[in-house]
Amino acid sequence: MEALRRLRLQGPYQVHVSPVLLVPDERAHHVFEGFGDGLATIARTLLQRYPEWAPATVLRGHTRADLTLAEVADREWQNDDVLVLHAIRTDHPGGLYGLVWVVKRLLGPGGCPWDQAQTHESLKRHLIEEAYELLEAIDRQDDASMLEELGDVLLQPVMHAEMRSEAGGWDTDGVAKAVTDKLVRRHPHVFGDSEARDADAVLAQWDRIKAAEKGDEKPASILNGVPPSLPSLLRAYEVSKRAARAGFEWPDIGAVWDKVREEEAELAEAVERGEGVEDELGDLLFTLVNVARWLKVDPEDALRRMVDRFTLRFQAMEARSSVPLTELSPEAWDDLWNEVKRTSGN
Repeated sequence: MEALRRLRLQGPYQVHVSPVLLVPDERAHHVFEGFGDGLATIARTLLQRYPEWAPATVLRGHTRADLTLAEVADREWQNDDVLVLHAIRTDHPGGLYGLVWVVKRLLGPGGCPWDQAQTHESLKRHLIEEAYELLEAIDRQDDASMLEELGDVLLQPVMHAEMRSEAGGWDTDGVAKAVTDKLVRRHPHVFGDSEARDADAVLAQWDRIKAAEKGDEKPASILNGVPPSLPSLLRAYEVSKRAARAGFEWPDIGAVWDKVREEEAELAEAVERGEGVEDELGDLLFTLVNVARWLKVDPEDALRRMVDRFTLRFQAMEARSSVPLTELSPEAWDDLWNEVKRTSGN
């Protein structure tokens, strides 16, 4: 906004163009254009909400007059004059709207150069990093860290939404409305007349409603909604869950264990042949993911926690060993590992 840049005013702003007069927010700067000799009337209207001392500037060509709002109300103005009413509060409203306000401030005139330089693409890695930091806090059952990391995660969609808003598109309210409408549509057992007696029925109903919403002549694959960019183990878990909901399922867990033994034998044969090892190992891993699904264990969480335990135990071995670990015999390795496992409690 040229008037604000000229006055070096930073922060959120509203532009009022005659004959439209918006509801003013004291945290924002306001620019009134096209009101001409009616600026005094506008100022008197604003005095119903603002104090007399509220700072204002009237721009006329290359000149400016810095006044109080009361002074603007007492003078006569020309048709091309532009009134700028300065913000008189610099705080934010708190809560979710406070976060949106701060992001708008960062992205708006006089905001943060780093934030303004970001793109949807450049922020992708931050969303992933923040999500994994939240998972770590959850695994540690660290309530204070969860509060902080949830805030960091929440910041990411708000940044994307307000960046889109700056470019003339939807904003955070638009994103919230879209997901709220979707939740209501896809929970008719809560907001409508249908019934869903358990979680499996809810998921099946969700898939039916989602397919109907797409409206394609040929139904889209139930697997289309699994992002290829997911970590492979998590993607395998989501694919197996969706395939099972469509009926591609073993009759019981015993049949799944039979499949594990079958894939294990095929992997051993591939190793002996010296070909097809990668494919057979993938088949075995995917079958083990299905074992996890039958046991109602998230394999991504299980593996992450196992790696955490291994890391702690290995580091404890490094701390306890009187010689570099590379100098230990196999027997010494085994003894030290068992000692750490027995005493570490991890």
